[in-house]
Amino acid sequence: MAHPEQQYLDLLAQTLERGDRRVDRTGGGTLSLFGAMLRFDLSGGQVPILTTKRVYWKTAVKEMLWFLTGGTNIRPLLQENVRIWSDWPLAAYRRESGEEISQAAFEQRILEDEAFAARWGELGPVYGKQWRRWLGPDGREHDQIAALIETLRTNPSSRRMLFHAWNVAEVGQMALPPCHMVYQYHVTSDGRLNALLYQRSVDLLLGAPFNFVGAAALQLMIAQQAGLVPGDLVWVGGDTHLYLNHLDQAREQTGRVPRDWPRMRLLRRADSIDDYRIEDFAVEGYDPHPAIAAEVAV
Repeated sequence: MAHPEQQYLDLLAQTLERGDRRVDRTGGGTLSLFGAMLRFDLSGGQVPILTTKRVYWKTAVKEMLWFLTGGTNIRPLLQENVRIWSDWPLAAYRRESGEEISQAAFEQRILEDEAFAARWGELGPVYGKQWRRWLGPDGREHDQIAALIETLRTNPSSRRMLFHAWNVAEVGQMALPPCHMVYQYHVTSDGRLNALLYQRSVDLLLGAPFNFVGAAALQLMIAQQAGLVPGDLVWVGGDTHLYLNHLDQAREQTGRVPRDWPRMRLLRRADSIDDYRIEDFAVEGYDPHPAIAAEVAV
């Protein structure tokens, strides 16, 4: 039986071989395929933390926990030593101020100066705002995550168990419109929670590995809160691409042989979806190949 990670490696190879060369928003250019699906079985405790390169899984889980707070400022992320969202506010600051500040100096100012962070660390109404505080036309805020968990507990056969972040009225105010934009859930008759993540735009080399981890961690949390056990995680990509400056790294990764996937478990049952911390997650048996460095396209 093929290793489940081989699905991802095959997608990298297909993109390298058949990807349409396109000009993209960043100006760097991509090789792009449209439409892809991967399926991962979480029921045995294994999670899709790639082994053909090191994935910093704690960073991905911390990002997911930040989304769940409803926050939209990078300061709490930096306080957790998570720097994956710094590029966009840094670019905005350089553009508007004319100051050629380094990323390290910018992040330090965010950490040390609360007023500076409030002005320049804000990303706009990104994921967390839409997931937890979607503003309706009547002025009411809608907590999509709380509503999902309540439905899982009370009406698990519903076909309406989903949340998303593509708020048309607010997309233009976001530092980056949502890429992993729709999460849908499904409960089997024997109590397994399946999840499907649709990602409209996928940076295959850097973004997708983090999205796999974040979605799996979220599935474990939601399953625990709803009294279910994790089942399948289905990942669907729309514009699935490799940046042109990532091609050598992708070729290197496709030449590596996957190792046994690690297991992820929760060390306690949190009182609510808002009560999880990074210390609640344990990953066992992770033995990856070395990391592969690549630049983020902004």
